[in-house]
Amino acid sequence: MSNTRSIGREPPRPTAWSSGASLASRTAAAGRRRLTNLLGGPDRTRVIVVLACVLALASADAATVGASATALRQSLKIDNTDIGLLVAVSSLVGAVASVPFGMLADRVRRTPTLGFAVALWGVAMFLSATAHTFGGLLFWRLWLGVVTAAAGPAVASLVGDYFPGAERGKIYSYILTGELIGAGFGFAVTGDISALSWRAAFVILGLVAFPLSLALFRLPEPVRGGARALPAEGADTAAAPPSRAPAVPGGPSHAEGAPTTSAVPAADEGPQVTDAQRLAAERGIQSDARLVAQARKPRMGLISAVRYVLEVRTNVALIVSSACGYYFLAGVQTFGVEFVRGHYHVNAALANLLMIAVGGGAAVGVMTAGPLGDRWLHNGRLTARVTLPAVAATLTVVLFIPALITTSILTALPYVIFAAMALSAQNPPIDAARLDIMPAQLWGRAEGIRTFLRTGAQALAPLLFGVVSDYLGLTTTFYIMLLPLAASAFFLFRARTSYPRDVATAAAASAPALAA
Repeated sequence: MSNTRSIGREPPRPTAWSSGASLASRTAAAGRRRLTNLLGGPDRTRVIVVLACVLALASADAATVGASATALRQSLKIDNTDIGLLVAVSSLVGAVASVPFGMLADRVRRTPTLGFAVALWGVAMFLSATAHTFGGLLFWRLWLGVVTAAAGPAVASLVGDYFPGAERGKIYSYILTGELIGAGFGFAVTGDISALSWRAAFVILGLVAFPLSLALFRLPEPVRGGARALPAEGADTAAAPPSRAPAVPGGPSHAEGAPTTSAVPAADEGPQVTDAQRLAAERGIQSDARLVAQARKPRMGLISAVRYVLEVRTNVALIVSSACGYYFLAGVQTFGVEFVRGHYHVNAALANLLMIAVGGGAAVGVMTAGPLGDRWLHNGRLTARVTLPAVAATLTVVLFIPALITTSILTALPYVIFAAMALSAQNPPIDAARLDIMPAQLWGRAEGIRTFLRTGAQALAPLLFGVVSDYLGLTTTFYIMLLPLAASAFFLFRARTSYPRDVATAAAASAPALAA
């Protein structure tokens, strides 16, 4: 009788724990599927997520130093000037190292180079956690600056080769979200941990670096020039292949009567024709033959590359503009929590949460601006990728003013969130525009030179914020630092006039075989 009952026994009912685990697993799987569909398939998702994590690691480091400011001051007996110096030193060293890394990005395999740099970064973070003096910590921050310099040139070059030009703004929106996620991680997770031990916060960041390094080593190296970009799954890649763009007739160019060249390379001669290049050709915009000839040199050395990059007027305007924007952002990352605590009279935990809310607004700006710039460009607005950031930069200044005037956190929060949205909205279109105005064979070096100049200026921000705030207070300092934001908008509006011709020049210069 008992045996009969055992045969018909009902299976055990699932426990609450197993049901919850099953629900979490299904939710995670559904989230992965939705993310994969959004990004255009598993191959593209893998590339975008890994590159976003590279940027996240760098921004998490800067945010962690800022969120750990109180603990660092107490442990190492330092002031705000010293905190700013910790960030500034690594940035300045990274600026110098970005130039040779830019040359490497154009000549060697980028994914293993970046993977090796990230692994060294993790080691440097571990060693930073062992420092017992300000001088010791400063020394390891120098090495951190060296290894993080590989990120900018390699990521820019890889984005240009992995993804079609028509959607690079959208792709940059996804990748730059990593910066915001990293900053949020620095403020919320390692920032709160640093209240117990800033050393533990540094160790956690170091641990994250090693799986990311392994993922970079496993990424396939793309073909240079963007000729074999990864199409989105489901896209009809055979229906509309890149067409041969109409040649621009010879004659005087718009400046100094220089002869012209074809604005766009043939579709079968190199990189595919992008929307910006197509529009430039359709409107008969002339390229600069002198710059084209310079870019087509079989081997371009460092001096020649620097000369070329700085002779592209739009690129100079974008460098100055982004330096001004990041100048303010670097100060916010380093001293934002301290400012919120003092100006709005809230505790450290709430200040970190408010910074996360601001980061959410910034994420909306990043995710919206890239696709919007791509859409405007596709619809015929050639200067969309510089006009949109110029408007966003103007709104940033306007919105930050009332946020600084009020001392009520509830009143200030909407202004700050929308200002962060406008500030972050500038980056994806600008990053895509830089690839439009540079020949494919110079993407790595152009980004290295840009990073050197921009970071060199940006690195002074934490130090200058710290020095001025020690004498005038953080509130007055933030008022003063609105001036670089206004300058950023000015230079972006100026870039609108030179952008079309620089697009035509870059397209013509990319026509020969990519043998730089």
